[in-house]
Amino acid sequence: MNAEELFRNIQRKKSFLCVGLDTDFKKIPKLLLDSEYPVFEFNKHIIDATEDLAVAYKPNLAFYEKLGAAGHMSLEMTLSYLREHYPDIFVIADAKRGDIGNTSHMYAHAFFKTLEFDAITLSPYMGKDSISPFLEVDGKWVILLALTSNEGSKDFQQLPLKDGKLLYEQVITTSAGWGTVNNIMYVVGATKAEALSGIRKLIPEHFLLVPGIGSQGGSLEEVAESGMNDRCGLLVNASRSIIYADVTNKFEHAARQEASRLQKQMEGILQSRGLI
Repeated sequence: MNAEELFRNIQRKKSFLCVGLDTDFKKIPKLLLDSEYPVFEFNKHIIDATEDLAVAYKPNLAFYEKLGAAGHMSLEMTLSYLREHYPDIFVIADAKRGDIGNTSHMYAHAFFKTLEFDAITLSPYMGKDSISPFLEVDGKWVILLALTSNEGSKDFQQLPLKDGKLLYEQVITTSAGWGTVNNIMYVVGATKAEALSGIRKLIPEHFLLVPGIGSQGGSLEEVAESGMNDRCGLLVNASRSIIYADVTNKFEHAARQEASRLQKQMEGILQSRGLI
């Protein structure tokens, strides 16, 4: 899927919503716990309840790896379910990998060939040779950490350089030349919306993955105002606010309600920009 195809999905669904599948076994509704793979069952219900409102899903690998073999099986089953039933959905591995040499090639094969994700989040701080093996796989995306929402982003990402740039700005400027607008995106936290205008000047055409809407308190309107381009250029992620909107047997309905609320906001924003 290239950038134009992703934009067409956004136009068709009138949404740039990404649903984060941060599925915590301890928060799964009790009615699913008797299933052989309750994490997968929960994901399947969430996907079925929201697939027409979202253009992307983003499993966070930590929640699956914590469970060992059962978690990995649940992840594989979730991916297979999406591919079989909703093949137009963009699926992101929130893995935050970053290594060099043969290890990076192994990760690229694991996530893009074995698991068939469309994209993976990566840390760019080991440089180009840690990212290139992923970019060599046709039709796949890397999503590089640029400016994250956590307090610790001040430790390195926001350090000033001698030329007046901040470190994350140099990372964006340099890494944008490693690929194209059809295979590189950037993570920018929604709580850093004030920086989005400057980031857009550096990379006007690239897609941005923006987590932090919902439970983390980011503003969708501020993100859109500062970060949207003429092909939308945004995938805005919400995780806990959707998937844990209710933890009773009404969880599917509640998840759909919250996803629908965000989609309606997004539809209004897209209309106001003349993009749909």
